[in-house]
Amino acid sequence: MKRLLLGIGCALLLAVSWLAALTAESDAQRQAKLIEQAAAYTQDEIYVRAIPLLEEAAGYDDKYTLEAEEALKDAYLNMMDQSGYARKYTNLLEKQMARKDAAPEIYAEAAEYYLEVGKESEAFAALRSGIEKTGSAELTELYEDTRYAFKLNRATYQDATAICNGAIQVKLDGFWGLANSAGELVVPCEFDAISTFSNGQAIARQDGLVIGVDQNGNRVALLHGEASDFTNFADNRVGLRTADGWILADGNFYTGGSPLQDLGMFSNGAAAAKAGGKWGLLATDGETWLLEPEYDGIIQDQLGRSYAQNAVFVRQGGAVQLLVDGEAVGEAYEDARPFADGWAAVKQNGKWGFIDTQGTVCIDFQFDDALSFGQHLAAVKVGDLWGYVSLQGEVVIDPMFLEAGSFYEGSAPVRTADGWQFITLLEFKKGAASI
Repeated sequence: MKRLLLGIGCALLLAVSWLAALTAESDAQRQAKLIEQAAAYTQDEIYVRAIPLLEEAAGYDDKYTLEAEEALKDAYLNMMDQSGYARKYTNLLEKQMARKDAAPEIYAEAAEYYLEVGKESEAFAALRSGIEKTGSAELTELYEDTRYAFKLNRATYQDATAICNGAIQVKLDGFWGLANSAGELVVPCEFDAISTFSNGQAIARQDGLVIGVDQNGNRVALLHGEASDFTNFADNRVGLRTADGWILADGNFYTGGSPLQDLGMFSNGAAAAKAGGKWGLLATDGETWLLEPEYDGIIQDQLGRSYAQNAVFVRQGGAVQLLVDGEAVGEAYEDARPFADGWAAVKQNGKWGFIDTQGTVCIDFQFDDALSFGQHLAAVKVGDLWGYVSLQGEVVIDPMFLEAGSFYEGSAPVRTADGWQFITLLEFKKGAASI
């Protein structure tokens, strides 16, 4: 009898288990039911009740998980005006992007959302991550289309030079000072003239005196003598124009070397210098010629720099020739800009294009004026206005400025109808750079 009862009990238990298995819902079935219930609420825009159902459905790892997540994101977006839902939305986006098989569309959605709410760094991080993981051409195109978006900073000046070593000379109310690369004033505009900033100081003229100033505008050196002009300051070297000619001095105004007829700014250990009626490249010791003075001219930029990437452009007999390590490279040009950080702008047949240090044409001659590349962008003039071109030769910031300078740390000086202002690429907006 006991065996019989035990057998009957086992049979009943198996039957109950079998019946439960037949009637139990799978996770996928639960998801489908929850999504269906939530859809009824969202159709009536009752998102506050739809969201818990979709969150439960998305919690299962089954057939309809992605469908539940997409519906849940839509519901979150409709509740963005209430606290907490923006965080829920971005958390879900980050969870989706973290999956090994995340689709490119997820990264694009994240980037577009972050750009819309002003979180540019998160947007570009999402795009870079998506490109790295998926290799998507669409994401790459979106990145290229958005990486050059910029904001126009509020600071406005009467004049400005080129950014060098994180600082730029700016003029306000008739006096000169120094701003950082984002255009924020660092050294007050209270000098009659001021040089570039290097090694913790700049050279300035104030009340008829030539002095050295630190980044707070404090005097740190005084020239005991007369100088009617001075070059920009770099490599602890500054040129002083005296009655005998241009002489070389350090930051404490200790002088040395023979007088010169003219002198540019030192860059990469050399400066354009004129002696005996001809130009060459002079080393920082003021005596050694890296390039003998035998040329009609040396191409210099706005600050007086001429030498970079072991390359210099010399002018001889009405033509401009590229010299690399002292040897002629490529053909002659009508004009050029010194190399800066990549390709150099050169002029041929009345138009400007770009070459590398091998003399290879990288971007065809098509612009009315141009500056050399810096931070993978170059200022170019089209008609009467300036914009910026990428390494691919595409104009990525439309010509809209009266003048434009080169980029440094994501910012560049541009002249608008209001004066000189600064644009900052959104991708590089990481706080103001300081000198």
